[in-house]
Amino acid sequence: MKKLFAAAAVAALLFPAASFAETLAFPSDKPVASITIPDSWNPEETDTGIQATSSDEAIYLAIDVADAADAGKVVDEAIKFLDKNGVKVDESTQKQSEDTINGMKMMNFDWSGKDKDGPVNIGLSVLAPSANKVLLITYWGTKGEQEKHAQDLIGIISSLKPAK
Repeated sequence: MKKLFAAAAVAALLFPAASFAETLAFPSDKPVASITIPDSWNPEETDTGIQATSSDEAIYLAIDVADAADAGKVVDEAIKFLDKNGVKVDESTQKQSEDTINGMKMMNFDWSGKDKDGPVNIGLSVLAPSANKVLLITYWGTKGEQEKHAQDLIGIISSLKPAK
């Protein structure tokens, strides 16, 4: 995922800024975090967070909120979600890294895999916006297509902040 963020940063310098929607706080009844996602990605709140898909469906992105004690369960549910949607993870390609986004330490797990359309990149990232809550980012992007969304991705991920 670090390589994707680096590529997105370069792309952000080369292309004009994207049109972003309002900053969305989620969950709406008791916000834990906020994020800014382009309108064209059709962001929507889910039972556990927020999700969006690029207009060409090359990228799916979800951010789920969970109690810190339930983090393992949420990761398991994300993996089941990917499997249910036909995303097959090649576990031998796992890479792990750490980043910091807006003061939140982020642990990243990245893999290559396949879906019905061919090769994909898959990522799960865990962040802690507070002592008792975690955010799980689930990423699934079509290789060869996801790169054109680098500017949007860097904007989306860099906008993720703990709620005030």
